[in-house]
Amino acid sequence: MLIVPEREIADLMTREAAFDAVEKVFAAMAAEDAYNFDVIREAIGHEDALYGFKGGFDRAGLTLGLKAGGYWPNNLEKRGLINHQSTVFLFDPDTGKAKAMVGGNLLTALRTAAASSVSIKHLARKDARVMGMVGAGHQATFQLRAALEQRDFEKVIGWNYHAEMLPNIEKVANEAGVPFEAVPLEGMVEADVVISITSTFAPTIMVDHISAGTHIACMGTDTKGKQEVAAALLRRSTVFTDEIAQSISIGEAQHAIADGLIKQSDVHQLGAVINGAHPGRRSADEITLFDGTGVGLQDLAVASAVVDLAVEKGIAIEVDF
Repeated sequence: MLIVPEREIADLMTREAAFDAVEKVFAAMAAEDAYNFDVIREAIGHEDALYGFKGGFDRAGLTLGLKAGGYWPNNLEKRGLINHQSTVFLFDPDTGKAKAMVGGNLLTALRTAAASSVSIKHLARKDARVMGMVGAGHQATFQLRAALEQRDFEKVIGWNYHAEMLPNIEKVANEAGVPFEAVPLEGMVEADVVISITSTFAPTIMVDHISAGTHIACMGTDTKGKQEVAAALLRRSTVFTDEIAQSISIGEAQHAIADGLIKQSDVHQLGAVINGAHPGRRSADEITLFDGTGVGLQDLAVASAVVDLAVEKGIAIEVDF
């Protein structure tokens, strides 16, 4: 079995490689060449932690495995560790033998950012110039770096529940040579693309915060009860997702469906746009919404790519198992 420790990931996985891996796996899912297993996500009754498993099998890429981990909200304050902790395990699909164990913390951040970035590539207007960020935490910096590579953005605007965190994303914008402006939520109407990356259980973004023609990527809702945007916004939008089953059960669509505002058939796979089976954006005035719930196949795709790179560079640790 091969081990690729967390400390090696930053030198192995690039945003470009993560983007390519995620785009391919979305396409494989839509073509029914890959499928995710049911998600297990539980409160463990200790440290207020949520722990679970996401896994799947990609027949096209012959990738089989799971990611184990979750969210420990006290880590940063108590231990100086990031709150999200995870490890990816890969198995040989021909034999079932354990193939690799890969540090999953940075990979999770990169694949989540890649997912929204893929949605921007395929759904945002080509003339999008103002990038909006709702959320300014650790993951938001990865989101913004990846997003800025998809269009010729001329300005970044941002809002966060805790305004003192906005310098996190201002720094990213400045590094990319793009001016930044802090705005009230109502100011998001200026944005052509909006990424929402929060952990809220009540909607933050309302219908009148989003203009016609905007593409919005909702990246924070991955649990039953979570909600980043008003359910009515999904009714106004053409809705896309990584996986429909997750979108309607633990993603943004869970609320709009419960309220009778949309049906399951109104939620489309982003992979279908990538494959050309769905036209994607149909007009300049259309609001497109990507519900990024996070699927196990994303983790497996980027982990598999990392293992290949680690072997190529001679830094994978081989152990008998």
